[in-house]
Amino acid sequence: MSDPRTNERIRVPEVRLVGPNGEQVGIVRIEAALRLAQEADLDLVEVAPSSKPPVVKIMDYGKFKYEAAQKAKETRRNQANTVLKEVRFRLKIEAHDYITKLKRAEGFLQAGDKVKAMILFRGREQSRPEQGVRLLRKFAEDVAEFGTVESNPTIDGRNMVMVVAPHKNKSEVKTEQNAQRAANREAARSAARGDSAPEATPTSAPAE
Repeated sequence: MSDPRTNERIRVPEVRLVGPNGEQVGIVRIEAALRLAQEADLDLVEVAPSSKPPVVKIMDYGKFKYEAAQKAKETRRNQANTVLKEVRFRLKIEAHDYITKLKRAEGFLQAGDKVKAMILFRGREQSRPEQGVRLLRKFAEDVAEFGTVESNPTIDGRNMVMVVAPHKNKSEVKTEQNAQRAANREAARSAARGDSAPEATPTSAPAE
């Protein structure tokens, strides 16, 4: 989106003017609007060019652009893409292999990523889909602390899949991590300064 027209670049005879505090001034000549903006040491910014007449506002345009850029930056930072991680099981998986894959899935969910749990059927195992459902439901129960089922077990060709979504998205996880790092840095600085809680002054026992 291109920048709005400002000050002398606004070339229309009349405008609907909004004051610096949002007050509606009304329809005025462009010369009067420019004079009011100059007297306030601010800018005249066209905020609704398609209106008839166009709507303009008196504001600090430099500050407005800076704040808009900061908001856009924060939005992009918080829109971290959630990745779909994959964990594969066999129907007759060994207990230790299951635990390994479970821990891996928990790590993905804690990081704010979704997990696609997939069972690979071999041979006649395809005729026993109920066993696959049981395994995936057990998996869902085991990771319930970190995520919830987004899509129930379904057959996908020779496989069965289920998607688990994290309780916290990536932006929330990142915010918590940043807060924790800041707390750790502050604790380290306090330790370096030798800050400590004041020792309690012992009280004398009352004389008998």
